[in-house]
Amino acid sequence: MTNEEYNKIIAEIETLPTGGITYKKINGKEYAYYQWREDGKQHTRRTKDEELEQLSKQIERRKVLQNLIKNIDNQEKNEEKPVLQFRCTVRIGEDLERFVKPVAKWVKRECYQQLHDYVYGDIHDRVYILYGLRRTGKTTLIRQLISEMDASMRSKAVFIQIQDSKTLDDVNQDLKVLEEKGYRYVFIDEVTLLNDFIEGAALFSDVFAASGMKIVLSGTDSLGFMFTEDEELYDRCIMCHTTFIPYREFERVLGIVGIDDFIRYGGTMSLGGKQYNDTAMIFATKKSTDEYIDSAIARNIQHSLKNYKYEGHFRSLRDLYEKNELTNAINRIVEDMNHRFTMEVLTRDFKSNDLRISASNLRKDREEPTDILDRIDILKVNEMLKSLLEIKDKEEQKVEIQDAHRYEIKEYLDLLDLTVEIESRWMSDYNRRESRTAFSQPGMRYSQAEALIKSLMQDDMFRDLSFEERKRVTERIIDEIKNRMMEDILLLETKLSKKKCEVFRLQFAIGEFDMVVFNPDEGTCEIYEIKHSKEVVPQQCKHLLDKQKCKDTEFRYGTITGKYVIYRGATTSLVQEGVETQEDVMYLNVEEYLKNL
Repeated sequence: MTNEEYNKIIAEIETLPTGGITYKKINGKEYAYYQWREDGKQHTRRTKDEELEQLSKQIERRKVLQNLIKNIDNQEKNEEKPVLQFRCTVRIGEDLERFVKPVAKWVKRECYQQLHDYVYGDIHDRVYILYGLRRTGKTTLIRQLISEMDASMRSKAVFIQIQDSKTLDDVNQDLKVLEEKGYRYVFIDEVTLLNDFIEGAALFSDVFAASGMKIVLSGTDSLGFMFTEDEELYDRCIMCHTTFIPYREFERVLGIVGIDDFIRYGGTMSLGGKQYNDTAMIFATKKSTDEYIDSAIARNIQHSLKNYKYEGHFRSLRDLYEKNELTNAINRIVEDMNHRFTMEVLTRDFKSNDLRISASNLRKDREEPTDILDRIDILKVNEMLKSLLEIKDKEEQKVEIQDAHRYEIKEYLDLLDLTVEIESRWMSDYNRRESRTAFSQPGMRYSQAEALIKSLMQDDMFRDLSFEERKRVTERIIDEIKNRMMEDILLLETKLSKKKCEVFRLQFAIGEFDMVVFNPDEGTCEIYEIKHSKEVVPQQCKHLLDKQKCKDTEFRYGTITGKYVIYRGATTSLVQEGVETQEDVMYLNVEEYLKNL
């Protein structure tokens, strides 16, 4: 029965009288009465002859039609509604509602607005690519966007999850079905798992986006997306990378305040914060960190190379990965004090930089110098640390690391937005310029510091120290590492934020400025010291107040417009703190500084 026929029957029922005919005997004679209910009250009136005949026919007709409608409704209720058949895992309707509801109230990342503008904006023939390492919020961004759609818009939205076994043909067939059913907003997660994605990705822009669909592709295979942008989706995609998470987002989204927590866990959206999700802390242990490096970083290169048709990019790294030595190389660079991509760092017999620097600093400590880190079994501690970091010395490596490996590791990590080069300049030699690498995921680096402490605790001589002495030494080691990491974070975020400025470290014959921000257009600069301290100590400003250093700096980089110490205490100045000085120096709280970038 068609909807039109069904509606005609309903309309006819409405015109027919309700109720029924009853009969009563009075003085042996039978009389007919019409009974019906109206406004909740029972009504009765006598009827006879022609009216009785007509009412009886109409009442009977109503009963017949009502039974017919009832049978139709029961039949439709009992019949299973046709289920759309898909090749991939597809979420629509109530399933999609359940999928997006849990994240509706979570705080959004800054890149959410760009995704929103694409979906709601007047953009055609282009797809949106949301890519980045694991645990950086890609799927959450999509779920948040869908959760905020109105009912009408969400009824046209679909979330597709790709598995390893699927091909581009599977997705193509599903999208044809969805397009025919009127679905307009399509979100495809882990799309680079498709073996033929890189070669056939133009399908999404040239066929489906061109016909009016909004297509959002997401995944962890950053290199796969980059290859695709270069080949198949050139000028037909909008790229959004989620890997870099600055401090201000870490605090705002996760609700966790403090540079030390950022140093310890920064780099992912998986801290279990008050305002985000409840997943485990990725960088809580060295084991979980190495698992993350292996799964989120090292496997990326394997997957991209496997599916890239020319296999010319990063070929040298495939051998490292297949021999389980790519994590070794990455950890060596992360552990190195300046994160250098040199053959010496990648191939030398491993000795902990953190242990060496800490030993030197403890010997020179002004209040309580100690040589304890010279007296421990350094060889044993280094061996323990090697094991924890999965680092292998040259004779243990199955692949001899060549210059091609070094170059490709650096290019690879740069493409993933994991590393940013920070320049070091020398006042005595204008042409001498070197660089140190800052990692955008500090938690990866900090987990190595905790591995060093764990290794120290296995040393017999160190364990024989009193609790207070062990505590003092380990805290000094951690504080030194945090200080260097805080420098890296500030240099990296300042450089990425101040695009028109040159950001670098400036070395003198004796001493250095931890950070210089030079504006070549205005001919001005700002000079900074960076201290992982909460105290205002005049000694911290000795280089900033050195007249010759400032004179030389102004000669090369223009007028100094500000002298600052960035530290963990409250924003203040030397003058406000009552320090007698010919020139004031501002003390800036590190969290406030980073949030204002």
